[in-house]
Amino acid sequence: MLNPVHLRTLSVVLRTGSFADAAREIGYTGSAVSQQVAALERAVQAPLVERDAQSIRPTEAAKFLVARAHDIINALGNLEDDMKGFSKGDYGLMRLGSFSTASQRLLPGGLASYLRRHPNSTLELEEGSPSELAGMVRDATLDVAVVFHYDLVPQQWPSNVVAAPLLAEELLLLLPESHRLAGAENITLQDLVQELWVSSKEDTSGDACLRHLCASGGFKPRIPVRSNNYDAIRGMVRSGLGIALVPAMDHVPTEQIVATTISGCTARRHISALRQKSQAGVSITSFLQCLGRAADKLAASHPGIARQTKQPDALAPMGYLAGLRAS
Repeated sequence: MLNPVHLRTLSVVLRTGSFADAAREIGYTGSAVSQQVAALERAVQAPLVERDAQSIRPTEAAKFLVARAHDIINALGNLEDDMKGFSKGDYGLMRLGSFSTASQRLLPGGLASYLRRHPNSTLELEEGSPSELAGMVRDATLDVAVVFHYDLVPQQWPSNVVAAPLLAEELLLLLPESHRLAGAENITLQDLVQELWVSSKEDTSGDACLRHLCASGGFKPRIPVRSNNYDAIRGMVRSGLGIALVPAMDHVPTEQIVATTISGCTARRHISALRQKSQAGVSITSFLQCLGRAADKLAASHPGIARQTKQPDALAPMGYLAGLRAS
């Protein structure tokens, strides 16, 4: 196979008319240029320059070779420039994963900031559950995934995946405006023992968090209606079908609904960005920085959301276990 470096050197030699001028332009010695041309002559098995004491003249073979190699040399030059840009995070495809609320509230600011830095990059977004997205990061199907977990619900990420903390959200209690507790200044778990709840589906960590929390108060929540759509949950609360516990980022102020907190409830939902341990290149590092700044802005402007930079201490659901024994 012909050496592309030698082809480029021959092209410069033909354009400048001498080994010495070509060497100055390329940054080689005259001897190195002569050796590269000689190596190319051996590779094509034909003389490429005619040498005399004062000058060199290209052969017809050299002219033919440089003409045919012109597009190849330019393409390799462009590729070299592209790879320099890629190493700086300016090019390439960034494959992202997220969940619906983060895609709406957190990612847009991070993506806009990243694309201002790296305008030639391309971004693709995949949405899914935390476990699905973590598996895709583990398998290198995704570069970065924004996921959540509740500190009342134990969560382990794959061993080759690391999590960068972003946000911690309060859990808000949603009540219909006509509810007996809607104007109360202090609501405890004991006030909610007899209530009907609207919750997410049984296989979700949000539902598990609600059950753990209620169990710490010594009761099981009665849940006649379930949905993974928070717009639907708010509609059901507004209609009086039950009360609900939702993360702060999933709540949108709605008429006829009162959003408050449960006294003494320190449980939170935590938002993190996952990446492979071995994947910490310029692009991913830059994107995580942009995502962190977007998290700063969201926390500063949204009640109930705090910026988190350290991994939270897990809250063991001991109350849940005690509640199971008591029930």
